[in-house]
Amino acid sequence: MKKTVFGLFAFFISLSTFSQTAIPKSTWRAALIRGQHEVVFGLEITPKANGRYEAIVVNGAERLAMDEAYVEEDSLHIPMLIFDSDLVVKVSGNQMKGSWKKNRNGKWVSVLPFKADKGEIYHFAKKPQATSHNVVGKYATYFQRPERKDSSFAVGILEQKGSKLAGTFLTPTGDYRYLAGDIVGDSLFMSCYDGSHAFLFRAAILANGKIRGGMWSGISGYQPFTSTRDDKAALPPPTALTYLKPGYETLDFSFPDTKGNKISLKDEKYKGKVVVLQLSGTWCPNCMDETKFMVPWYKKNASRGVEILGLMFERSPEMKISGPKIDFMAKRFGVPYPLVLAGTNDANAGQALPALNKVAGYPTTIFIDKKGRVREIHTGFSGPGTGKYYDQFIEEFNALISKLLAE
Repeated sequence: MKKTVFGLFAFFISLSTFSQTAIPKSTWRAALIRGQHEVVFGLEITPKANGRYEAIVVNGAERLAMDEAYVEEDSLHIPMLIFDSDLVVKVSGNQMKGSWKKNRNGKWVSVLPFKADKGEIYHFAKKPQATSHNVVGKYATYFQRPERKDSSFAVGILEQKGSKLAGTFLTPTGDYRYLAGDIVGDSLFMSCYDGSHAFLFRAAILANGKIRGGMWSGISGYQPFTSTRDDKAALPPPTALTYLKPGYETLDFSFPDTKGNKISLKDEKYKGKVVVLQLSGTWCPNCMDETKFMVPWYKKNASRGVEILGLMFERSPEMKISGPKIDFMAKRFGVPYPLVLAGTNDANAGQALPALNKVAGYPTTIFIDKKGRVREIHTGFSGPGTGKYYDQFIEEFNALISKLLAE
């Protein structure tokens, strides 16, 4: 215990030797430290004319823009404000050291130590490793949940080029986004960071076609998992998790936007149109992926007689707290359709829409026909990191909208 405390003390004391200077355009191999483990990702820093910096997080094929980075006192801040997240680091030559901070109850607190080295971006092996393992394919995966004495099911998707890995895990409410890593010996390693989540997967590749290991998430999350190669592995239909209670065909609500205007499906704007309800939250990375799809889609298709309305379920029911987050999200993604505060993302979220059996996860997308009837409810979103599953979602989304418009 004393050794651990001393090690952390020495880590943070060493920050005092770092001085902040102008940072040239550069790439960095970055990592968040979880005990003995590293959650690895790439970081690209580019100076801007206003004295600030563009910061891009690289997770395999993903290039995720953080908010504008800036120097304050002697530290570089790389924020993702929509997630109340900030990388606060000191830069000295070819190294960065600092911490990942999150805003909790109005206060910024250190979550995990951070470090980065300037130069080539790589994950867990600097050079490709010779390997006889082939882990490409689909996997039936069970994540153990010791606190609940049960497990949750997911479908793992792995791609491989030499010893380099990419992939994700699909769950009924979304996916684990762009994971990237390496095969090293008889083990695989994959990780990603998105400003909200930090994931690390480490697992042994077994001779019987199974992969067994653990997933580290955030500051303290850990779940053992076992994956078995299975080309037929599939999730429950996303349209079966949330549904209308018997006796209901429509939804009736009135929620405020951030300016205090009440918005309802009874408004003239929505009469005689196909309406898509996006149950979302500013805290939800999968919801951000869905919003990135919805915004350009709406701009292209609104003239066909379609409207989108975002129902935001936030951490706080108070508009003074959640309103600025909603406005920030709208600005960040250029959302052209209304966003309203519908409630909180807790176990009672379904009370905001009592016609539903429950809100099973975020995002949830509800499709309403021209007569105001609910025609389909889709839980979760398979983002672009899922490859063909993302393409399949887009195809099915467009087919359903076209069907409802033709009626």
